[in-house]
Amino acid sequence: MDPLPPEALLAPYPPGHQAVANALRRLVKRAVPEALERVRTGWGVIGYDVPIGRRTRLFAFVWPEPEHVHLGFQHGVLMDDPDGLLLGAGVTKRVRWLTVHAIDEIPPTAEELLREAARLARMSRSEQMARLLDREELRAATRSR
Repeated sequence: MDPLPPEALLAPYPPGHQAVANALRRLVKRAVPEALERVRTGWGVIGYDVPIGRRTRLFAFVWPEPEHVHLGFQHGVLMDDPDGLLLGAGVTKRVRWLTVHAIDEIPPTAEELLREAARLARMSRSEQMARLLDREELRAATRSR
């Protein structure tokens, strides 16, 4: 079975949402040129993997919805977010995302977020766990002050 092209996934959405999704697709390829793009039909997203040896690992996705488009990060809980842009805390354990209604809403830091997401996806599971534990310890210390 041939893979579904991203344009086919985006076809049912309004032109404005298609434009946002395509702008995000270009942003992913600019930020992480080695990213592999593929539609994940079961999820209804355009997923981006980074090569890790002979395998690949999902690091980001573009998720169109009727109201907006999300730029999601598979390991978002591990990401630095000093501007508090990432949504999803309290909704999901790991995934975080930006919600975009129009191209001019794409934050200037999105490209850097994508590079960080790819870097985190390349980490071993033990490195990811260590980072998560470090972040939880830092949050706990900050709350106790």
